[in-house]
Amino acid sequence: MKNKSIILIDDSLVRGTTCHKIIKMLYEAGATEVHVRIACPQIKFPDFYGVDMPTKEELLAHDKNINEMSEHIKAKSLKFLSIEGLYKALVGEKRNESYPQFSDHYFTGDYPVKPSDNLKGLKVKQLSLLSGKSNS
Repeated sequence: MKNKSIILIDDSLVRGTTCHKIIKMLYEAGATEVHVRIACPQIKFPDFYGVDMPTKEELLAHDKNINEMSEHIKAKSLKFLSIEGLYKALVGEKRNESYPQFSDHYFTGDYPVKPSDNLKGLKVKQLSLLSGKSNS
């Protein structure tokens, strides 16, 4: 059988569940290798500012290296855009470490306002900018 290598490009890899399912379908359709390329850096930290993003423990990149993530989704290889590459593509310059040009905390863990794991006894999952209260 002829080698049928597939390159799967996706915008992000959060939990890995969707990518894993797509890769499984590609293998079932006859692919012999699936190489995954992600068009953003690794998402290692949750977002508390309105985006429904899982907890840190649910994020695939939080505690896994590239090889472990690749094995988890069953890809032959896995690569991400670097944070440096992201800034070069967006603004043509390096990330300002003192005052980042974008809200990139889900990649870097550098939150504009440091989140608190415990606010008046409530576990912070997401901040509501409209109500002034945290959703738990």
